Amino acid sequence: MTIISRRFAAPLLALALASAAVGAAWPALSAAAAEKSEHGEHPSFKHPYNLAPSAQLDYSVKTRQHGLSLGGEATVNWSAADGKYAIAMESRASLLGKVLENRSEGVVDDYGLAPLTFYEKRFRKDPTTTSFKRDSKTIAFTEGDDSYPIKGGEQDRTSAPWQLLAQARATPEKFKPGSEWSYFVAGRRDAEEWRFKVVGTETVHTGMGDVSAVHVVKAPPPDAQGQQVDLWLAPSLDWYPVKIRFNDADGDYFEQQLEKITKK
Repeated sequence: MTIISRRFAAPLLALALASAAVGAAWPALSAAAAEKSEHGEHPSFKHPYNLAPSAQLDYSVKTRQHGLSLGGEATVNWSAADGKYAIAMESRASLLGKVLENRSEGVVDDYGLAPLTFYEKRFRKDPTTTSFKRDSKTIAFTEGDDSYPIKGGEQDRTSAPWQLLAQARATPEKFKPGSEWSYFVAGRRDAEEWRFKVVGTETVHTGMGDVSAVHVVKAPPPDAQGQQVDLWLAPSLDWYPVKIRFNDADGDYFEQQLEKITKK
């Protein structure tokens, strides 16, 4: 068993909490958002979609936490077939092994991805499960007693970026700078609206060479202190995420860079 000093334990734990491709430590639901959600006031938009081909995506990870720079790796397994989908995400640190695991599983309906379960296991924490109960049309959590209605199009933290890129694949001409895409997204204990905004097209370095990617930003709500999340989606690579970056207000960050794609 590896013994880790106090100096390294906190940053490595921060790596665990920050990782896993847009499924990490998002801000808690704001009071205003919670009040709206209690009354079922959340967006339900239906857009054309085209699911990406099944694949495994391997990423390198770098982060700065509490002034210390660290590295690691992450893997995303995406599959869609026969009216079902599954996303399995793992992040690993060199000294600790697996530090975060996320899974989203569900079906495909008229809105696109329709999650049934969202599972998250963080380093040294008990796992949590969010259930999308399609029969009673409610979202329920193992952490907390809150529940939210299912109106159509709701996502979890892991599925939301894949729903976004599926819609980008179907209508790439609509992903212009300034365009916005909203989803109602459930986490470990609550749910809120996520709003993605297209910034523009940029060149991103990957393990497979430089690629042109569409830069999309999810900013924290105006009344919340949370992370800004930046995604870079590559049209030439089936719109897979080639770069993901979490930025904290204090300058800390967590970044994943695509190294390899293995089609299934």
